Amino acid sequence: MATKPEATKPSVLAPVLAGTSGALAGFASSFAIVMAGAVAVGATAGQAASGLLVVSLVQGLVAIGLSFTTRWPISIAWSTPGAAVLVGASAITQDFATAIAAFIVVGAMIALTGFWPWLSRVMTSIPAPIGSAMLAGILLPICLAPVHASMAYPALALPPILLWLVLSRFAPRWAVSAAVLLTVVLVVINAGPTWSQNAKLAPHVELIAPSFHDPLAIISLAIPMYVVTMAGQNIPGFTVLHTYGYAPAPARKILISTGLASAVSAPFGAQTVNLSALSAAIMVGDEHTPRDRRWVATATGGVVYILLGLGASVAGALIAASPAVLIESVAGLALLGALITAVMSALEDPRARIVAIGTFIVVASGMTAFGFGSAVWGLLVGTIMWLVFVTSVRKPAPPANP
Repeated sequence: MATKPEATKPSVLAPVLAGTSGALAGFASSFAIVMAGAVAVGATAGQAASGLLVVSLVQGLVAIGLSFTTRWPISIAWSTPGAAVLVGASAITQDFATAIAAFIVVGAMIALTGFWPWLSRVMTSIPAPIGSAMLAGILLPICLAPVHASMAYPALALPPILLWLVLSRFAPRWAVSAAVLLTVVLVVINAGPTWSQNAKLAPHVELIAPSFHDPLAIISLAIPMYVVTMAGQNIPGFTVLHTYGYAPAPARKILISTGLASAVSAPFGAQTVNLSALSAAIMVGDEHTPRDRRWVATATGGVVYILLGLGASVAGALIAASPAVLIESVAGLALLGALITAVMSALEDPRARIVAIGTFIVVASGMTAFGFGSAVWGLLVGTIMWLVFVTSVRKPAPPANP
């Protein structure tokens, strides 16, 4: 009598590989943006390295905790759009302690969004053309950095740009990571054998006391960071979960966890953590893993982020050894796709194109007035233009028939 074959048990290897791939792609493609953002608002190389280490640890631990307790594939990452806000915020403040205070405020606002649903409704009521145009205006100066770096340091900047260009055609998934790696090699060669002698290469953290003495600067950083984090990370992250059938998502738990974790870790230089969108698609969409086991991928990604964060001090040493514009150049290459997406989204609705362009121009100008940065003014100008050009004026009701 033939025996019935036993059902094959799903291999744990597939979700582990998916989680590892997603974390490596997320880290390699955007850690330079996080470092450049911290340095732009006054962080030393050591403080920027501390922030990268702690934010990696925090997002890894939160991802592991949420994935394990919910059995959902919840991927957590740092806020790349939030870091982009910092890269363009050097005119707002050069005091990293003030930026730390802004990080705390952003974390508190995200947590409050989880506690108070009305705040989430206010956030999602911001018209998409305004939010996208604001993000595009923030990204434009960063995406111009490769041009400036090519003029200032052609021998260091041009080879990574050319490599990125070639791989964007033939292997786009690895284009940014390869450009980052080549930049690292060129920086080490250019700095010579002594580049690491005075650097702290061992993992370390630095505690920075927040400064709340400049509330206007804090607001100018916190509001755009909160808006782009919610619009550019959390909302798309929930959309990814919904697309793959994980709905309704535990939004309250995710927002409160990431918000509180961001606020608590901020004094160590850590920037905001949030629900991931890019790496989540890699982990959640793994077709080789049953849906009820895909949480293993995001938990594995959390472990990989923690391990990668332990090398943050080496990244800090490289930052100290290279021109700032060179790091911004790599960040600009990494954010070019995000700029394209933001511009397309901002101009999608023909009725709101003048609103989007007005918002974009104000934000991209980098202006600072009355202590507020261009992102805040762009949000205000965009809102006013929306009311003038888009919001329909209610017509009077026709007279009743006699």
